[in-house]
Amino acid sequence: MKWRVVGGTDVLVSEVGLGAAPLGNLGAPIDDETAGAVVDAAWRDGIRYFDTAPHYGVGLSESRLGDALRGRPRGEFTVSTKVGRLLVDDPDAPTAGEGFVDTPARRRVRDYSADGVRRSIEASLDRLGLDRIDIVLIHDPDEHWAEAVGAAYPALAELRTQGVIGAIGVGMNQSAMPARFVAETDLDCVMLAGRYTLLDRTGADLLDLCARRGVSVLGAGVYNSGLLANPRPGATYDYAPADAELLARALRLRDLCEAYDVPLRAAALRFVAAHPAVATIVVGARSAAQITDTVALAAERIPDELWEELAVV
Repeated sequence: MKWRVVGGTDVLVSEVGLGAAPLGNLGAPIDDETAGAVVDAAWRDGIRYFDTAPHYGVGLSESRLGDALRGRPRGEFTVSTKVGRLLVDDPDAPTAGEGFVDTPARRRVRDYSADGVRRSIEASLDRLGLDRIDIVLIHDPDEHWAEAVGAAYPALAELRTQGVIGAIGVGMNQSAMPARFVAETDLDCVMLAGRYTLLDRTGADLLDLCARRGVSVLGAGVYNSGLLANPRPGATYDYAPADAELLARALRLRDLCEAYDVPLRAAALRFVAAHPAVATIVVGARSAAQITDTVALAAERIPDELWEELAVV
C-alpha cells in the first residue's frame, strides 16, 4: 500500500487508514479480542495509519488501539488522535451516550484551552501507550471557534515546533470552519467527515482550497455513516435514518454502479480518494473481514463512463 506525505511535514499516512471509532463501541459493543483482530487485519493488509480520539468510547478506542499496536515497530505506523474533549473519571457517568455503548465511567468535558490541549495529549499518550502522537486534530470545535483558533491551535503549533507532535489539523463534519482554519492558520491537514462523498459535495470548495494551500485532506465518513455502504429503508445518513430523497439518490447510484459491475462502496471510496488534496481515506471496521473488504474495494478500477453517469446523479 502506498504512503503519502501529510502537508509539508515528514509525517506519512497509508492511502487507506483505519478509523478506530468502532473500537470504542460505536453503535454496538465489541470485545477486546475482536478489537485486536481488527487492528491485526488492518496491519496484514498494509494499513499503517490509525485514527482515534478521546471521544470514541470515552477513551476505550485509544486504549484498545494502543494495546493492539503494542510491540509493533513504532517507526512503521502513524497515529492520529484529537483534542477538545477532556475525560473525567466519574462513577456516576452513564455507560452509553453520543452513539457509544458499554463505555468506561467517564464524562466528556469540552476544553480547547492551551492547558486543556496539553492535558488531553498527555492523557492520550498514556491510554495509547505511545511516546509520541504523529497527528493531532482539533476535534469538532463547531461552537468554540474563538478558543480553538486562539488557544488550541497556538498550543499545538508550539508543540509541533518543539517536535513533540508531527502534524496538526482539524477534524470536523462541516466544511466552513475548516476552510477558515486553512485560510487563517498554518494547518498541515484537515479531516473532513461526510461532506465530500458521492451524496454530499458541499466540501468540494474546501478540498480545492486545501489543494491550493498544500494542506492534506484525511477523507472520512465516505459512506455517510451507512447509506452508501448499503442503501435500504432504515439505512443511516449522518447517523440518523435517511429520508426518502436521499435513499432514492443512493439507490440510483447503486443501480448505476451495478450496471458496470462495480460495488457502490468501491465507487464511494474511489470518489473521495481521487481528489488531489486527499492523502488517505479513513474507514472504520467492526471485524477483520470488513478490513479486507475495504482494502480490496479501494483498489477497484472505476470506468470513466461510470464516473460521468455518477456525476449527473
